[in-house]
Amino acid sequence: MSRMSDAADNRRRRRPPGLAIDSLIDDPGTSVLVCCGSGGVGKTTTAAALGLRAAGRGRRTVVLTIDPARRLAQSLGLKELSNQPKRVSITEFDGGGELHAMMLDMRRTFDDMVLTHAGKERAAAILSNPFYQTISTSFSGTQEYMAMEKLGQLTQDGSWDLIIVDTPPSRSALDFLDAPQRLSTVLDGKIIRLLSAPARAGGRGLRRLVGAGFSLFSKAVSTVVGGQLLADASAFVQAFDSMFGGFRERAEHTYRTLRSPGTAFLVIATPEPDALREASYFVDRLAGEQMPLAGLVVNRTHPIIADLPATTSLAAADELAQRSSNPLTEAILRLHADRVALAERELRLLSRFTKSHPEVAVVGVPALPDDVHDLSGLQEIGHRLASAEPSG
Repeated sequence: MSRMSDAADNRRRRRPPGLAIDSLIDDPGTSVLVCCGSGGVGKTTTAAALGLRAAGRGRRTVVLTIDPARRLAQSLGLKELSNQPKRVSITEFDGGGELHAMMLDMRRTFDDMVLTHAGKERAAAILSNPFYQTISTSFSGTQEYMAMEKLGQLTQDGSWDLIIVDTPPSRSALDFLDAPQRLSTVLDGKIIRLLSAPARAGGRGLRRLVGAGFSLFSKAVSTVVGGQLLADASAFVQAFDSMFGGFRERAEHTYRTLRSPGTAFLVIATPEPDALREASYFVDRLAGEQMPLAGLVVNRTHPIIADLPATTSLAAADELAQRSSNPLTEAILRLHADRVALAERELRLLSRFTKSHPEVAVVGVPALPDDVHDLSGLQEIGHRLASAEPSG
């Protein structure tokens, strides 16, 4: 047996558990699938390919992207995505499957939440408040809060067999896991209590006491942020006060959903050092949060396609070059040697990950010759996801 065969046998013995994609998306117990990973690893493409494959296998599926890029809409043949699910028109879905796609609009989601859970007059006061108009688009954490709100709406709607979430392309992709805790911290903070105190005070004496405290507070803060901004913030908090509890409760309910057996997280990476380091971070973070990790998808791999060592291939190419014969065969042999070197480099990188996380199921998806930008490309990615062997 050749050294190449021995190395291949050793790799097979050390391989991590395989990730059965079709079993995952076919399982009626899987209702939420969250794709996370760093930028440039094919996360959006993977989410879309999974959605297309799930719909093709009979599941009513919606893909929610929190990434504002337009790649998802373009690859699905849609001009644009909105804050509401938009159906992807494909006639060949069998078994009643459907595919819908949408992109989180945090301002629209915030507005819809206010309109749904506040009375008509109170909603109008909130929506017209300048402070609200600022925080609904630029306040730290708003995107994560609204992602939790939208995911909660989709899960409670009951219309979907499978919800696939495409998270932002950075470590902030998992910040929505912190949303309930961060929200509680904000809502229970001293500033919020002071801003809402005049509305919460009950008796006349208490109103005088709170009023005096709030007067001192507002005088101090207004010199820093401006009196009008403080007045707008106070008016917003007092109008929004009755919704705080429900907002927090829904966020915590969605957080519990993410930790339930019906949810599965997929970490997406490429066989590159930075991407795999980010993948390790995501895996460790999910383990720390006790979130159900399905496995790691390694996109754009370059598996060895022939049992021919690089040294043998190069030696044969050099011999052909010396004889000046068959330049095409020589070029093919050199390309093969380069491919083997690349594949072995990827395997070394993946082995570091699998050594640190031996329990994580891994699937490698061979690279396509061209970028994916349409439905046929997504279907091919879905096929490769389902039929690929474990990597590592």
